[in-house]
Amino acid sequence: MRFAGKTVVVTGGGSGLGRAMALAFAGEGARVAIVGRRGDKLEQTAALAPGGNVFGLAGDVRDASRVQAIVQEIVARTGGIDVLVNNAAGNFVVPSEELSPNGFKSVVDIVLLGTFHCTRFAFDALRASRGAILNIVATYAWSGEPGVVHSASAKAGVLAMTRTLAAEWGRYGIRANAIAPGPIHTEGTDKNLWSVADVEERVRKQIPLGRIGTPDDVAHAALWLCSGEAAWVSGATLAVDGAHWLQAGTLGFLGGQT
Repeated sequence: MRFAGKTVVVTGGGSGLGRAMALAFAGEGARVAIVGRRGDKLEQTAALAPGGNVFGLAGDVRDASRVQAIVQEIVARTGGIDVLVNNAAGNFVVPSEELSPNGFKSVVDIVLLGTFHCTRFAFDALRASRGAILNIVATYAWSGEPGVVHSASAKAGVLAMTRTLAAEWGRYGIRANAIAPGPIHTEGTDKNLWSVADVEERVRKQIPLGRIGTPDDVAHAALWLCSGEAAWVSGATLAVDGAHWLQAGTLGFLGGQT
């Protein structure tokens, strides 16, 4: 029970990786606040939690005033924030020459601005608890990848933010790290990506460990990075991808590779 008595906030906690991480933290004794735009998804996640340790607060991370109000409510209800997991994201695959300015802005606003909003307004609570920040990025934040210029640009910004805050807020006892998940089976990817032609098989062949990941793979890594076992780890980015990033990009064939 590494997180007994602690409060954890997970954005994008209504499904996929966010749900897996929220339930994992709750399973280790944390009181978990999940944030997302869809209240019904948040309720579904909360209903799965052991001991009723998860509660949802609906809101859009792009809305700074709403994020500030959510943070204030979490602190009022739980007494503080020990861990902030910035997981909320948006993405879709599109050739860069076909991406609209609005499409680019939408993803950047959710991923980059949303991460800043949550982190900035949680600062006082994290300073009081000498807490931890975990940002979910992607390996293409440093490698690039065809078809996701909007997400790659946003995630690269979050990666830079992670390192900057680790250097700047370490004096307050706040740690900042990131996880870069590889290809994962979630309800979203199963519907929108792995169901397309032979994509899953082609990607699996690029992963040295030979399989697509699961949300639990990421959740287990998140628990460690945010726990006292990683008390001297800050400014780090952990690729949880079966060494996939060392091979060809997940969607590289969209850029003409075979």
